[in-house]
Amino acid sequence: MIKFFKNFSKDEDGAVTVDWVVLTAAVVGLGVAGVASVNTGITGLATKIGTEVGTTATVTSLGTLGQ
Repeated sequence: MIKFFKNFSKDEDGAVTVDWVVLTAAVVGLGVAGVASVNTGITGLATKIGTEVGTTATVTSLGTLGQ
């Protein structure tokens, strides 16, 4: 039983897994933050464009563009 605990304390496979999980979570978090930032900017830009164009202009659907 003591041999099992000595081997368990020397095993580093779990530590590597934790490192990868933390690194992956950081990358996903940065991706979500980037998307949220771009979404805010695009929404503001669309509002400004809508204001400049005015209320009389209409936007039409592209339909099946490229088919």
